[in-house]
Amino acid sequence: MGEMVMGHLKENVNLVIIRPTIVTSTYKEPFPGWVEGVRTIDSLAVGYGKGKLTCFLGDLNAVVDVIPADFVVNSMIVAMAAHANQPCDNIIYQVGSSVRNPMRYRNLQDFGFRYFTKKPLINKDGKPVKVRKVLVLGDMASFQRYMAVRYLLFLKGLEWVNTAFCQYFQGMYLDLNRKIKFVMRLVELYRPYLFFKGVFDDLNTERLRLAAKESGIETDIFYFDPKLINWEEYFLNIHIPGVIKYVLK
Repeated sequence: MGEMVMGHLKENVNLVIIRPTIVTSTYKEPFPGWVEGVRTIDSLAVGYGKGKLTCFLGDLNAVVDVIPADFVVNSMIVAMAAHANQPCDNIIYQVGSSVRNPMRYRNLQDFGFRYFTKKPLINKDGKPVKVRKVLVLGDMASFQRYMAVRYLLFLKGLEWVNTAFCQYFQGMYLDLNRKIKFVMRLVELYRPYLFFKGVFDDLNTERLRLAAKESGIETDIFYFDPKLINWEEYFLNIHIPGVIKYVLK
């Protein structure tokens, strides 16, 4: 709707539309791993590292379309330079990785497990949080059954015992209740994307990259080609450490 409004109101102003996918921490600039606040998939990483996320819902083979923030900024700068003095009719640049360098939820599961196994977070008692590989269930019915049998029945029983013993188990009850609500909230938030089978055509963006290279623009400075990214290196050495340093602090 925002794009439609801009197209209607632009009059004789050149309009270029940039559509980034899930934006993650910076790859290189202004420095690697910079991120401001918990964004999209970082909710999963933080919850997992804190031991709150032991099971989830989704298709591990589905593509998760992510792109570092500095790639988005560079694509904006190059697009503005390319169209500043030439007419354009609502050109759209899709900035993502799902076509040229796809990453899957299975990779996210693996990267999180490897990172937090070697470098666990410390809980409020000063002890390292031990993580296990997240159990991922393939449909909502299976997930709801698992949660009911594994957690909700126990939570209900704990509630009765807590009442019978004059709130003696109140801390345990509240902690488990918070964890369950956290997982259910994330599932509801991400469910539309966890089984999404599509990828996003970035042919216009690829043409922009080629045109920039041919015109002499320093593409090593204004980089935005997702093929440059080694996802394993990025998540293990840049993104997750960045989230811990700049968000959790």
